[in-house]
Amino acid sequence: MLVQAAINGPRARAAHPALPVTPAEQAVAAVESVAAGAGAIHLHVRGADGRESLAAGDVALALRAIRAAAPGVPVGVSTGAWIIPDPDRRFATVAAWTVLPDYVSVNFHEDGAAALADSFLGRGVGVEAGLSTARAAELFATSGLAERCLRILLEPGERDIEAALATVGAVEKVLNGTRVKLRRLLHGTDGTAWPLIDAAAARGYDTRVGFEDTLALPDGARAPSNAALVAAACRRVVQRP
Repeated sequence: MLVQAAINGPRARAAHPALPVTPAEQAVAAVESVAAGAGAIHLHVRGADGRESLAAGDVALALRAIRAAAPGVPVGVSTGAWIIPDPDRRFATVAAWTVLPDYVSVNFHEDGAAALADSFLGRGVGVEAGLSTARAAELFATSGLAERCLRILLEPGERDIEAALATVGAVEKVLNGTRVKLRRLLHGTDGTAWPLIDAAAARGYDTRVGFEDTLALPDGARAPSNAALVAAACRRVVQRP
């Protein structure tokens, strides 16, 4: 079972003193997370101003720093539409990347997702298909890209666990009615983070944790680091019957 470390997300630096923003900080977080049991890293690249960025230079700096510190560990980058809302400009921006991640996450409910995913696949970059709704699952299943992608991200946005699990069930129903056999990774956010890690383990899915998804340990205490969250997740999935 893969435990992926989502080390920062779109959170502001003020959210936590250990939130990794600079490439050097991201590299340290990656090394510590891998030592704690993470098998892959997912990050949101930041520019010099600390804001999310898809600029080629910023992506290159982050990837080089992490790979130098944690060689051989798969590193993925978010391509969320909120970073560059215009789909044409986002497509052109990522097309200029010269240092490529091992994989990217592409949210299939966003405009231009299929074209973006196809462009990355054509460059040898793996694609995590982010599915937050049943409609996104339908778009993915009919995109013609499903069998070429790396894995599916089941990522319900609801903050209530029952509502989140209902969304997961709706997405699973769509996927189960198709020939899509990709590995599935299930994760939540804040209040649903730990319950959905449990749900992932129960289903035999991969999962993820890190400051993008939650700042709290299972007991509600503030996590001191991404590594502490990863270690807690690893213990949690191993301990399940």
